[in-house]
Amino acid sequence: MDEAQDPTLPAAALTSVPAACVSKVELRVSCKALLDRDTLNKSDPCVILMVQSQGQWTELDRTEVIKSNLHPVFAKVFTLDYYFEEVQKLRFEVYDIHGTHSIGTRDDDFLGGMECTLGQIVAQKKMVKPLFLKYGKYAGKSTITVHAEEISGNNGYVELSFCAKKLDDKDLFSKSDPFLEIYRINDDDTEQLVHRTEVIKNNLNPVWESFKVSLSSLCSCDEDRKLKCLVWDYDSRGKHDFIGEFYTTFREMQKATVGNKVTWDCVNPKYKSKKRHYKNSGLVILSELKLHRVYSFLDYIMGGCQIHFTVAIDFTASNGDPRNSCSLHYINPYQPNEYLKALIAVGEICQDYDSDKRFSALGFGARIPPNYEVSNLSVAFCSHRPEIQGVVEAYQNCLPKIQLYGPTNVAPIISRLAKLAAREEITVEASRYHILLILTDGVITDMADTREAIVRASYQPLSIIIVGVGNADFTDMQILDGDDGVLRSPKGEPVLRDIVQFVPFRDFKTASPAALAKCVLAEVPKQVVEYYSHKGIPPKCPIADSSFSIAGTPE
Repeated sequence: MDEAQDPTLPAAALTSVPAACVSKVELRVSCKALLDRDTLNKSDPCVILMVQSQGQWTELDRTEVIKSNLHPVFAKVFTLDYYFEEVQKLRFEVYDIHGTHSIGTRDDDFLGGMECTLGQIVAQKKMVKPLFLKYGKYAGKSTITVHAEEISGNNGYVELSFCAKKLDDKDLFSKSDPFLEIYRINDDDTEQLVHRTEVIKNNLNPVWESFKVSLSSLCSCDEDRKLKCLVWDYDSRGKHDFIGEFYTTFREMQKATVGNKVTWDCVNPKYKSKKRHYKNSGLVILSELKLHRVYSFLDYIMGGCQIHFTVAIDFTASNGDPRNSCSLHYINPYQPNEYLKALIAVGEICQDYDSDKRFSALGFGARIPPNYEVSNLSVAFCSHRPEIQGVVEAYQNCLPKIQLYGPTNVAPIISRLAKLAAREEITVEASRYHILLILTDGVITDMADTREAIVRASYQPLSIIIVGVGNADFTDMQILDGDDGVLRSPKGEPVLRDIVQFVPFRDFKTASPAALAKCVLAEVPKQVVEYYSHKGIPPKCPIADSSFSIAGTPE
């Protein structure tokens, strides 16, 4: 038999919960009253998930095939990124599979389809829709049910290893072919398939492969939620023989620590009611449980981590005299200049993550009164009002008092922030992370020193955003952004992690400020998590941390 047809192949369990700003959603599907396309047996259904991109449908993933079943519950879990700001069109297609896992070309292989958006599924959490054939015809009374669950970063995942002993022999000429199913009992008493193991052929003492599943899927992050476990003897025609069942909870499962196993009687209620001395139909053993905690960006933010925002503005002479309307620093009473647009777009988002709302404001390349000496790092203006509007006013007030000069050196600013972040770093908890926004009108003149400073800064809780203002050629600036390759110091040392995002403002001249902010801040949550994960630093007060015992560090 082809393994691709085996309905008891392992579910695509979540191997880890990616710690990113994007919400991850798990989709589980089941069907009822499917059309019977086969002559001698029932249909062998498989569901294909299609996604629409630029008007074209493409296959994203597919479930396992379940033999001879018109009411299948699939173990396969579809995992998708969910974006609130996008319409994500999905199509579920159900096919009767013949012989191989490839989809047939005949119309009678198609059991029905359904289109919807991911947003609709998430909003309803459980969506039940009729299946349609071609030309809008109903596929009889066939329906498809899609359950949605958000994978939140505070869940983590668990790795389970099950085996069994002395199971009942259900076959005449050989031993049973056992597999195990685990169902979660929901609040409305419905049962949700969490995992289906592989089949162990001809064996009454099976050892199933270990598998990983998110805590959200296993028990909805409720240690005491009831779990129903069933053991079956596999039948190639889909008529599996029931061996026995038992109930447990995740709290009970956690007793399976190193050197300690948890054992359950596998009971067939029918035998128990009829046989006076019946004890069980075998034993099921959880031989090992490994619990892994994976933290998300929100875990750190909600745990009290502050995002401190610093802006550094280019005051070099190439910007033009601020009194001239052609200057990039010209203050137009009717419309903010590009420096202000970028500052406000990014700052208005960052200010929500800093409790005192007071930001550092730096400038470079200016001659500063009273002596009008040039410094590579000039505290050219300061903010006395909280929130980003205070920085805006300080910037506008300082322009008449300074002289624009040069050069465009940013390495001293990066080094200063990296040293500040290093001094503030607390190794036992995540308390403060820095974002440095550098606004400049040209290619920096200390590129070698800047590369060295960025490599050093990649070891600190710091992210750097560089926005190129004006119409200069910023091609060389792309070197600092690690998207196209690993940034290295002049000596060849690579950055520990990519911390720089460079964007030319002209790419967003006709776009909304939100589009610029979304672009330049997109990588920050990932960078925050990468830093604290590398250091092995948990959130100060991780959400529901006391609910689960922790085994291992974030991966």
